[in-house]
Amino acid sequence: MRKKLIKLFKILVLSILALIVITIATLYFSLHEKLPEGEAGIKADNFALKIQNAVKHDQYIKTDYLQWTFRNKNHYIWDKRKNTVQVDYDGHKVILDLDHPERNKLINPEHFSDKIIKKALANFNNDSFWVVAPHKLFDKKTTRQLITLKDNSKGLLVTYSSGGTTPGDSYLWKVDSNYRPISYKMWVSIIPTGGIEATWENWIDTDSGAHLSQQHKLLGFGIPITNLKAWND
Repeated sequence: MRKKLIKLFKILVLSILALIVITIATLYFSLHEKLPEGEAGIKADNFALKIQNAVKHDQYIKTDYLQWTFRNKNHYIWDKRKNTVQVDYDGHKVILDLDHPERNKLINPEHFSDKIIKKALANFNNDSFWVVAPHKLFDKKTTRQLITLKDNSKGLLVTYSSGGTTPGDSYLWKVDSNYRPISYKMWVSIIPTGGIEATWENWIDTDSGAHLSQQHKLLGFGIPITNLKAWND
């Protein structure tokens, strides 16, 4: 009797695992999109400039301070003049010097300081992108392509060949009639399925004049950006 129960249990476990694999495979092939190819050059660059004009990039460049909370748990105060960031997460407080990483430090150092600082930098690279990505279209070692979308409108594919934590990632921006971003599709190393779409919405004009989005949705789940402020001295 015991052997039969064990055999039935193994069959049940294998059946569940098979169902999980089939479900994952089905989702992957139904959602996955190939990275599109488009036209690089002046047309793509002009499209990118129109996006940056829509989000008041000139005011973003002049912004002294930027503050936000990502998903209600990671807190940032970015001094853009000095390019230093105070990061608060999981009870840790880290000061990042983005121009001189050897000066990065953990307030109240402990045994795992290096690991905590490394995670703070990875968090900042990810979380700041969800705030300022439209202002990073012309970062060093980026390429831009103008893409014709399925509805015959135009989108902008931006690929980052270096920088951040996961270089090589690509983002296809969709915009409204005023060239303000409404979403992007992602081909990124941390997500195995290409072409997953995230919205960019709830835009605000900050005190510095920069235009920033404070709400995203990814696969139906919200990615809130709270306590979002940008200002000058």
